[in-house]
Amino acid sequence: MKPFVRNSLFNAFSIFFLSQILPGVKVDGGIATYLFGGFALTILFILLKPVLNILSMPLNLITLGFFSFLTNVIIFYLLTVLVIGISITSFTFSGVSYSGFVIPSIYFNTLFAFVLVSFLQSLCVSFLNWLIE
Repeated sequence: MKPFVRNSLFNAFSIFFLSQILPGVKVDGGIATYLFGGFALTILFILLKPVLNILSMPLNLITLGFFSFLTNVIIFYLLTVLVIGISITSFTFSGVSYSGFVIPSIYFNTLFAFVLVSFLQSLCVSFLNWLIE
């Protein structure tokens, strides 16, 4: 029970963090939506991710594990369908320039927005797990 609650809180925090740094992640409804979204994301990861990993095993073998990243994208899409207050849309990154290092402005369509959110969420949760251990 304790790991389930911890994962739910980590997922809720990662949704909050992503909604603060990415303009394409919008959450309406306050803290209750974050907590419910974290709970729903934990349930989806527990129930759906093993099934999707088994179904996509041939593609994972061919792509050397890269397709497992797309199973997280599918889970995030289902999260936006199930939780009304959470939406992920396309957005434009305005770019950064610092000490001669330039990252140009980049347009993320909806699919790549889901990929970026999935990647950053896994980084955030991994970092939080690393802090705990």
